[in-house]
Amino acid sequence: MSGTEGTRVLVFARAPVAGAVKTRLIPRLGAEGAAELHKLLVHRALSAARDASFGRPLLYCAPDASHPFFQRCAEDYRAELRVQTGDDLGERMVCALSEGLEIASCALLIGSDCPALSAASLQAAAAALAGDSDLVFVPAADGGYVLIGARKIDEALFKGVDWGTASVMQQTRARITDLGWTWRELPVLWDVDRPEDLDRLAELGMPLPQAAGKA
Repeated sequence: MSGTEGTRVLVFARAPVAGAVKTRLIPRLGAEGAAELHKLLVHRALSAARDASFGRPLLYCAPDASHPFFQRCAEDYRAELRVQTGDDLGERMVCALSEGLEIASCALLIGSDCPALSAASLQAAAAALAGDSDLVFVPAADGGYVLIGARKIDEALFKGVDWGTASVMQQTRARITDLGWTWRELPVLWDVDRPEDLDRLAELGMPLPQAAGKA
């Protein structure tokens, strides 16, 4: 394969159960509103994956793939449903990326928290991997990252990372350096995690769920 041929997009998502997703947004949106927003964000991520034209996206579900929402996503986006496996985020990512690289030369893994991530972002990441980079990232404004793309993977990349902290990207750079691999970083994007992040959604034309403002 050459260029960006064989690229597959992997999307991580949790079942949209009220009270179990987007919990930090519940004071602003209510539990049902936070779950509805989570659905909208998953749809947006899958739309970007579909529009990037890299074949059928792989939707990695948690805690399993039985929720009706996932079944609808499979139908609407021709997504292949998989189940996230592993004891922490690092293990889940290495399992998913390893599976992706079994069926494609490049794998792009995204979550569903970054509405600013577009099909063009995915295409730019694939182009970086088609060059001389082993890995590519879209860093997040909070210190993590919203996309990791890989041509190869090693579990050492994710060992001992303080997930959910502002040091994730910094620690990841150190691990890549230890591996002796090459990587590229694309422009920083933001994700929706805190109540103050909600105000930025209007800039993207995403209305908040009707439950907004209800406790």
